Amino acid sequence: MGNILRSLYGHCCKPSTTDDYNSQSLGPHGVSAANVGVSALAHDLFQFQITSQIPEGLSKHVNSSKKAQAKWYGKLVEAWKEAKPPPRTAEEVVRLIIQTLSRHQKPDVEGLLAFYGLPLPETLVELSAGVPTSLPEKVKFEMQSLPVDAKAVADGDTVTVYVSTEDPRESLCIPPEVNLAAVKRSKARAKKKYGKADALHNRIIDSGYRVINIQNQEILARKYRIRLRGIDAPEYDMPYGAEAKEELAKLVQGRCLRILVYGEDRYGRSVGDIYCNGIFVQEAMLKKGCAWHCIAYDKRMEFARWQKEAQAKRMGLWALRNPEEPWEWRKKQREGRL
Repeated sequence: MGNILRSLYGHCCKPSTTDDYNSQSLGPHGVSAANVGVSALAHDLFQFQITSQIPEGLSKHVNSSKKAQAKWYGKLVEAWKEAKPPPRTAEEVVRLIIQTLSRHQKPDVEGLLAFYGLPLPETLVELSAGVPTSLPEKVKFEMQSLPVDAKAVADGDTVTVYVSTEDPRESLCIPPEVNLAAVKRSKARAKKKYGKADALHNRIIDSGYRVINIQNQEILARKYRIRLRGIDAPEYDMPYGAEAKEELAKLVQGRCLRILVYGEDRYGRSVGDIYCNGIFVQEAMLKKGCAWHCIAYDKRMEFARWQKEAQAKRMGLWALRNPEEPWEWRKKQREGRL
């Protein structure tokens, strides 16, 4: 009966480390401001399995009888169990509810969503790009990240990821001093010499690596800073900057990412396309109005089309009166005009 709660809170894949790299701003059971409605629904579905009782107060938001409401919850319990992967974000849960209750009256479905503070159907965007089955032209290499921490998202177009050194590509280029430090650290921890172990871990971190604990297994991983190719999100201090960062965090938090790397920028970041849970992240960011298409550096026509769709719907930053391009904002910063 705990499958629903486990699928939501992600105990099986939520990473943690001894140096608090993955300590997230979450409350009990992984609940955050961004997923409070999702967790509330998961809790109620879990309780429904035990008691067959629907939550108090729902009847104020819907027209159907309590008997009908109980049928909804029964259907949602089964749909959640069968979903692979299980829903975690608000959008994923809304899509599951809409699909499961598609034959029910629209006011009832919208009332259920409102009861949990979930987005209404008209606010969702349709994502269609999918995941490439072969490497596109000019891709230099591909990487699979470990689960991403929310704190690793710097803004709406930059995220830090870690890749296991067990990956064949990574295993060939681990610096000898990093390998040696990792072995010594493991021995120090076994002897409960935690001060020495922490000092060794700091050496590993200074070399661009980190030991990450996932499911009680310690994994030596290499750090990469990823710049999303072809888009430019508002800087954090710009209007809609915080919202863009939050949206990217919602997309990638706790997920393993597939990253196609095309090169490196002047700041040492890997420039790449990111795919997460079957979603092309750049498509999602553009369609939700969280970023501009960098047409000067990326000529993909679909990027321009996705931006135009968001502009037409006044999604995200396009609802602002005069949204400013981040490259122009940065130029003013450099020239001291802000």
